[in-house]
Amino acid sequence: MIEVRDLTRRYGGTTAVDRLTFTVEPGRVTGFLGPNGAGKSTTMRMIIGLDTPDGGHAHVAGMAYRALKRPLRHVGALLDADAVHPGRSARTHLLALAATNAVPDRRADEVLGLVGLEGVARKRVGTFSLGMKQRLGIAAALLGDPPVLLFDEPVNGLDPEGIVWIRNLMKGFAAEGRTILVSSHLMSEMALTADHLLVIGRGRLLADTTMAAFTAAYGSLEEAYLTLTGAAVEYRAGGTAYPTSESTSDSTSDTTNADKKVWR
Repeated sequence: MIEVRDLTRRYGGTTAVDRLTFTVEPGRVTGFLGPNGAGKSTTMRMIIGLDTPDGGHAHVAGMAYRALKRPLRHVGALLDADAVHPGRSARTHLLALAATNAVPDRRADEVLGLVGLEGVARKRVGTFSLGMKQRLGIAAALLGDPPVLLFDEPVNGLDPEGIVWIRNLMKGFAAEGRTILVSSHLMSEMALTADHLLVIGRGRLLADTTMAAFTAAYGSLEEAYLTLTGAAVEYRAGGTAYPTSESTSDSTSDTTNADKKVWR
């Protein structure tokens, strides 16, 4: 389980994450959605101790990540597929991570096989395509066989077979009772993968609800998402807000103000 309470992070005069509170329950895939600049990556970085909150806390299994002994056995994360030394082989990279958390060397070979990289295990990561790096990042996240997994844009660079594979992998892990938090901008893929949704905008929580409840009023995840986040978009091409139709303007004003309500 992941517990976030009043989590806040500021950069100078900008509040990237603003008193964010939510719980990611085990046994389901939780989608983490929001416009560019909404604070998703910053939140995930604070969950695994890469950024320090200015207020509140984020706990995994009841503890701060930095307090966990052998943290890769508790939580695995893919946040940046390029965060690997290009001169190392895929296997050497995983063996180095395994050594820091007392994970047996054989586990490196097991996860390389799981993600389909056993044939390039001894090749330098600098020669890998983006999709191969994504698979290696997923292998690293799975190295300690953790009960909690965080993925930031895991389908980035994957081919269609790879997208189906990671979708089924996440759903399979959730069925085992693991906690899965996944961030993505691909609405069509998230609609096929997530059971529950967290939506944020300007660092604040806009929705914490099931996929079925979120999409019920609009017929699709994309329509519901764009309606809810219309007022929270930081970067908008052409300067036109979504939605523009009169039929949805009232519902937009009711649901995009995080100070007034959270869609549950």
